[in-house]
Amino acid sequence: MDAATLVDYAKSLDCVHCGLCLQSCPTYRLTGRESSSPRGRVHLMRSVAEGEAPADADFAEEMEFCLLCRGCESVCPSGVQFGRMMETTRGALSEAVERPLVEQLSRSFGFATVLPSRAWLSFLAGLGRFAQQLGLPQLAGQLLGERGAALASMPTIPPANERALLPEHSPAEGPVTGEVAVLEGCVMPELFGRVNRATVRCLTAAGREVHCSRGATCCGSLHAHNGELDLARRLTRETVEAHEALEARVGTELPLVVNSAGCAAHLVAADHLFEHDADFAPRARAFARKVVDFSASLDGPALERLAARLSGGPARRVAWDDPCHLCHGQGVRDEPRRLIDLLPSVERVPLEDSEACCGSAGIYSVLRPDTAAQVFAPKREAFERSGADCLVTANPGCQLQWDAGLRRAGVTAPVLHIAELVAERLPDAPRSDGA
Repeated sequence: MDAATLVDYAKSLDCVHCGLCLQSCPTYRLTGRESSSPRGRVHLMRSVAEGEAPADADFAEEMEFCLLCRGCESVCPSGVQFGRMMETTRGALSEAVERPLVEQLSRSFGFATVLPSRAWLSFLAGLGRFAQQLGLPQLAGQLLGERGAALASMPTIPPANERALLPEHSPAEGPVTGEVAVLEGCVMPELFGRVNRATVRCLTAAGREVHCSRGATCCGSLHAHNGELDLARRLTRETVEAHEALEARVGTELPLVVNSAGCAAHLVAADHLFEHDADFAPRARAFARKVVDFSASLDGPALERLAARLSGGPARRVAWDDPCHLCHGQGVRDEPRRLIDLLPSVERVPLEDSEACCGSAGIYSVLRPDTAAQVFAPKREAFERSGADCLVTANPGCQLQWDAGLRRAGVTAPVLHIAELVAERLPDAPRSDGA
């Protein structure tokens, strides 16, 4: 493969190498290496494209060392689209760089077989639940040491009844303020079915008629972030087509409410995957305009209706942590804070550097647990200094990272999705404990 095709050379020219991105980059803050900063990575991309540096294993390692948190984009004065550049480069590297056979097989199984399949996801969740009931992950952690640590700290998989899919239609409570669709997601039903149900509960309490499509399982977000661009296009196309079919069945256009920041950030820019597909690009662009984060979807009459329904719940002092793909990827910052501040018995306390990455970064924390733990350490310290007794976020990967990181440190505070926090203040709502 021609080295120049490995990167989006035109976009690399936008970078003026001012250095404002350095302190926003978690890997630069860890290592102090220029090559591990956004500016350094752009320089490496440009050097490869111009034939001044090889696209070798060191280049590939530096590209994959990035967490793709996109914090650099929020501070860049030149508007460099670093996330898109990185996806392009990783996509080309997945074809140009030969990976070990075990890694090839595991990537193929995970990305091509498991994530797009509800049957596989359900089967593996059930298998994991059974293993946890037998105590096998803890045993593996004791016997295998560091190699078994990931198994020992895997999230608790809920019982089968809590992994049930959402209804295809949930009626509004009281007068209707609008109709929406919700993205159920691939991993969400298996690990965070309670979050999906809380999302629907909040929307119906706000007067929304809620629809859920069964036409697609995975939106392709994890695939795009990890360079599996052909699969990402296929899954994103399926998601667009499923939403179009749902709209045709319901008979009206529907905003798509997404409670996973990573998925939403991917879908609001869905059209860029199809920039060379003149037929599908307009459909992807029209779809992308309908994607909205959960907290941003509650506005106007819907927010007023929801506020009127809120009642007392458990007193909490919460710290809100901005998911990277919510604040940097979508520019959503005020809406979740405004929603939290509406809640009775809830005090929001500041969290230092709340827009810094927690180290989850999709599957990064699985592939590079040591680096992810180092990135998370200052977040945990900031939480303990805040005096909060509950951490609130809005992305499944962040929720898992916070939950595992606090447990490792012996901190017993619950980690909740913002939808759970809101839902527990609605009539007859169960207390959320993040378990």
